[in-house]
Amino acid sequence: MDLLYQLIALLGGLAMFLYGMRVMGDGLKSCSGGAMRSALAKVTAKPALGFVLGMFVTCMIQSSHATIVLTVGLVGAGFLTFRQSIGVILGANVGTAITAQIIRLMDVESGATGLLYMLNAENLAPLALIAGIVMIMFVQKSTAKSAGSIAVGFGILFMGLIYMRDAVSGLSGSVGGFLMKLEGNYILGFLTGAAATCVIQSSSAVIGILQSFASSFGLRLCGIVAVILGVNMGDSLSAWLVCRIGAKPEQVRTVTVHVIYNICAALLVTAVLAAGRAAGVIGDGLWNTMLDSGGVANVHGLFRLIPAVLLLPMSGVFARAAEKLVPDKPLDSEEQDIEEGLRELDSHLISNPAVALDQAAHLIGHMASVARDNYQTAAGQLFGYDGKKAEKVDQREALLDRMADATNQYIVSLSPYITLAAHTRSQNFLIKALTCFERIGDLAQNIQHDARRLAESGETFSPQAQTDLQGSITVVGDILALTVDAFLKDDMGQARAVEPLEEVMKGRHVARMTAGTCGVTAGIQYQNILQNLERVSDQCSDLAIYMLSRDDTAISGREHRYLHELHHSDNAAYREMFRENYEKYFRQLHLDARTEDE
Repeated sequence: MDLLYQLIALLGGLAMFLYGMRVMGDGLKSCSGGAMRSALAKVTAKPALGFVLGMFVTCMIQSSHATIVLTVGLVGAGFLTFRQSIGVILGANVGTAITAQIIRLMDVESGATGLLYMLNAENLAPLALIAGIVMIMFVQKSTAKSAGSIAVGFGILFMGLIYMRDAVSGLSGSVGGFLMKLEGNYILGFLTGAAATCVIQSSSAVIGILQSFASSFGLRLCGIVAVILGVNMGDSLSAWLVCRIGAKPEQVRTVTVHVIYNICAALLVTAVLAAGRAAGVIGDGLWNTMLDSGGVANVHGLFRLIPAVLLLPMSGVFARAAEKLVPDKPLDSEEQDIEEGLRELDSHLISNPAVALDQAAHLIGHMASVARDNYQTAAGQLFGYDGKKAEKVDQREALLDRMADATNQYIVSLSPYITLAAHTRSQNFLIKALTCFERIGDLAQNIQHDARRLAESGETFSPQAQTDLQGSITVVGDILALTVDAFLKDDMGQARAVEPLEEVMKGRHVARMTAGTCGVTAGIQYQNILQNLERVSDQCSDLAIYMLSRDDTAISGREHRYLHELHHSDNAAYREMFRENYEKYFRQLHLDARTEDE
């Protein structure tokens, strides 16, 4: 039973260590705000700069895993290119070694005096906890609360280390026997370190356990070399498994470089050690040196730092290897058109606003077509949900976001070169248009989510509600098609036709739901769907009015007043278009509803 209790104590200490790291890391991230993200996003194509930033950020948040996940996210969002991320990845490998250097404070003797006595783990942990709790509970400033979280996390981390050290001191016999086997079996040691890191999901925690063993009864250098190399490999494998799920090819390449690098680093260290042993440079005395916690930290740091510095010039080789292992997915015709459009946003054209604005308008035209197609696909999901179509909607939405970000940055970058009022109006209009089509893409995705929830609930609409919904989908689809055509052709006549068609959008669902025709779940979903449909038509109306205001000073700056007057005026053309649209889309629906009520 003693062995069981010691194992429980060891696992409890490990749990405290991991939680302390999480709390401390969260506090550090909170203190820095978006500074770390901004720093990574500004990294240049120089791997050395990325290396320094990756190392610094990892030192700050005490987790190479978190840095790599953040880097992969920035690559996916387009803030970093795949090749820019490689230096950051190598730097993150080195930065994580700082945790082991902090843990070596466990080696400070309890009998030391002065400052060293205060740095002893048994004294440092409670002091950090007290200071942290005081800052969290009694100081109102947010910075103090963040600092308090760091201190509390630091204290919990060391309390966990104390528990682990005390627990492993009672396991010296069994653990010592196992570690003696590792001294003569390089492969077993390597696999043990890799497996432990994959299970615990923290290389710092595994190194911390080794340091606890070293503090209790010492570890030989020959027994931990392979384990530490295995820990480094397990760290990259765990990040690879987590980050590649649902990731883009360039994101998968980023974590693949992490794995390739650690394989090369392990082979490099192994070759150097083998050569050193064979040449007599690493003698038996050094090879069998007994290490304490600080010694483990130093070996871990050297195994992280030296390969990174030596292999950093090979960043290009790692990149090419990852690109071969993770090729780009074949593009369909839609994606190819978009890629060509993105390439047309040439920075060399910025000094010529007329040409640059024309190129931006061309890409926004692609956005308009993609948004229209995505709406049609998402709306069709309401009458038969299809997982493959859902993936297509999500892919198009990602494309829309990418086009919107690239085009917005491009249009804004023209500002210093725009001197003509006409170009300023075009610039504002294009920003309005790309925002409109990007938002319509979001609403199409919302409609698809409604369709998925409806399919999962098993609820259905009443026959009359389905007919009414189909009519609403049709009219909104026609509004969107009319808006897209008006934008692509710059047709003011089509732009004027949008508002009377948009005004036709009316619904009678509340009365049906009150009468109990639709179930409660279906009724709520119906409300959500109609709301998203109305927002699509609202976006179209806003863009059409904005188009009209470009060329009509009587509308510009008073768009809302113009709409109010249009809806309440005797404008013959508007009233005629409204009447025709009403007859076309909704008169029969209202007749059917009246018959149903009777």
